[in-house]
Amino acid sequence: MKASELRELSDVELEQKLSELKQELFNLRFQHAVNQLENPMRIKAVKRDIARVKTVLSSSENA
Repeated sequence: MKASELRELSDVELEQKLSELKQELFNLRFQHAVNQLENPMRIKAVKRDIARVKTVLSSSENA
């Protein structure tokens, strides 16, 4: 997900997206622990998406 797409969302939608991404990261880590994860690079991508959402949220709070 791109930052420009995230900036179009409202704060409530961003919070919801953040919780979804955190849940997905939890599930990916669990799958990785039991060796059932097909694409381990997905963990990195989800972490970056979480960082993007947090960045957009903090910039909207400061503006």
